Amino acid sequence: MDGQGNETVLHWFNGSDGSLPLGNLIMDSAGNLYGTANRSGIYGPSCYANLGCGTVFKLDPSGNLTVLYSFSGGTDGGNPYSGVIMDGSGNLYGTATYGGGTSDVCPTGCGVVFKITP
Repeated sequence: MDGQGNETVLHWFNGSDGSLPLGNLIMDSAGNLYGTANRSGIYGPSCYANLGCGTVFKLDPSGNLTVLYSFSGGTDGGNPYSGVIMDGSGNLYGTATYGGGTSDVCPTGCGVVFKITP
């Protein structure tokens, strides 16, 4: 949003690159934005309402979106509800609600903390 309150859409999600982005974005020193989308990507059986397992993405300053990771809903997790953080080496960290280990309490997985390396 500019100083006059005008909004500019930087990217429209198309379903294969994610949908329902919920978390905050972070920006690196090059102006790339990083975030998560809660749905779409890979459609795994343990993901929320069979609407896809979510993605981690990078949006460059020119508006080009790259999917860095598509969750499967298995041991890698699924359906992130928050954004990511970045360490000094460029590794991204976040959480996903579903997937991971299962139990009687959470038969579709109890969630994961994940790391994505550059």
